[in-house]
Amino acid sequence: MTPKLNYVLFSTSTIFFFINLLSLSLSDPRISEAGLFCGHSRPPNVNTFFTTFSQAMETLSQLVTANQWGHNHVNSTTPVYVLFQCHQDLSHTDCLLCYAASRTRLPSCLPATSGRIYLDGCFLRYGNHSFYNESIDPNTDSVICSSEAIGSSDFGKNVELLIDNLTQTAVSNGGFAVMEVKGVYGLAQCWKSVSSDGCRDCLAKAAKEVTNCAPSREGRGLNAGCFLRYSTDKFYSNGAEEVNKHSGVSVMRIALAVALAGTAFLMLLFFAAYAGYARLSKMKQERSNLGQVSLSYNESGLNFKYETLEKATDYFDPSRKLGQGGAGFVFKGTLPNGENVAVKRLFFSTRQWVDEFFNEVNLISGIEHKNLVKLLGYSIEGPESLLVYEYVPNKSLDQFLFDKNKIQILNWNQKYDIIVGIAEGLSYLHGGGRIRIIHRDIKSSNVLLDENLAPKIADFGLARCFATDKSHLSTGIAGTL
Repeated sequence: MTPKLNYVLFSTSTIFFFINLLSLSLSDPRISEAGLFCGHSRPPNVNTFFTTFSQAMETLSQLVTANQWGHNHVNSTTPVYVLFQCHQDLSHTDCLLCYAASRTRLPSCLPATSGRIYLDGCFLRYGNHSFYNESIDPNTDSVICSSEAIGSSDFGKNVELLIDNLTQTAVSNGGFAVMEVKGVYGLAQCWKSVSSDGCRDCLAKAAKEVTNCAPSREGRGLNAGCFLRYSTDKFYSNGAEEVNKHSGVSVMRIALAVALAGTAFLMLLFFAAYAGYARLSKMKQERSNLGQVSLSYNESGLNFKYETLEKATDYFDPSRKLGQGGAGFVFKGTLPNGENVAVKRLFFSTRQWVDEFFNEVNLISGIEHKNLVKLLGYSIEGPESLLVYEYVPNKSLDQFLFDKNKIQILNWNQKYDIIVGIAEGLSYLHGGGRIRIIHRDIKSSNVLLDENLAPKIADFGLARCFATDKSHLSTGIAGTL
């Protein structure tokens, strides 16, 4: 065996050793979904409710970043109350990861006026009433038992002993406890908004029901005010053990750094490959969340950097807000070349909003008409999706028609020109371009007016393509209620 081959084999084995050490230090935000429950009632005004939900979640995000839990509410026609909490054993970073996962999945309940999601590491809930002190909810409290069973005759007794000691410890320990009894591991967590009596009642109910899961290998109690879980696998993080583990890993890393002095070049290649793999994985995840993105978009020059649009809007400063709707807020932005644009900031990652986002990009990126708002680009790189349009200074037609403090009173000639312009824009959509498009949500708030009061049709999220031989008539409901 040649020295060169020995060198490569040594380097390769060292790298695999290094990877194993890295895996020891990786944390677990426990984002597996334990339960998702959506209400059945709907708000009277869906668009207003979406906007209120976004506002409530925006403030909640700030509280979670600072405290790893929080609750908030926004008053409106239909108010929105929100609550989030991580399990106490999660690190700050893992808590934020768990929050991000729950924040992405829970909006699938919309437009229902209530919803809650239990991940194995955290809990997120919204509703149209103050539920912060609720410990038990007979309509939604549930128990999840795994299908795999343990054959040991003592297993049920061990589970019962664990849960009994675990819940008592949690009640006397501020609402949180982890414990192991004869190979069975458990975690109990009450929400901080619940009183000590409420915590006791919640865990008592969960304990009674989860105990009946045995001989199942795992059981989870998902109550309004608490979470209870047991498993034959150790799923929680223990503070003392985590400190020791990280300390040990640090010592090994130092020793490993000395051992790798002669393999710096190969390690550099490894890290480059790993960084490339991580980037590809991230892109793949983003695409799976946002839907399949055509490569032609990236080649078309429509793609903006998220940071560029952040700076253009002064980091979405409230003073630059032009308006808001069900999908998010619209801000005025100024690009580095001095061009003014309108940036639509979308908050949702549900399949519905993903479909509408890419539908709008796909439909209007290739059409141009004097009575249609022009799409200048988009961004899918940041925490939310962004659409960039030409800036139309006189805002929307509804503000000229229905606002109590009207910007300007339109005379008949101006109204006539606006009507004709809208008709010309619709005529072009219906048959004047290379594809036939039906807008499906024409209303005064979706008609913008430029500096000369010429109309421009906007908001193509609900638009659909139709073949020339197909009718636009449909029994499906679309557009504004």
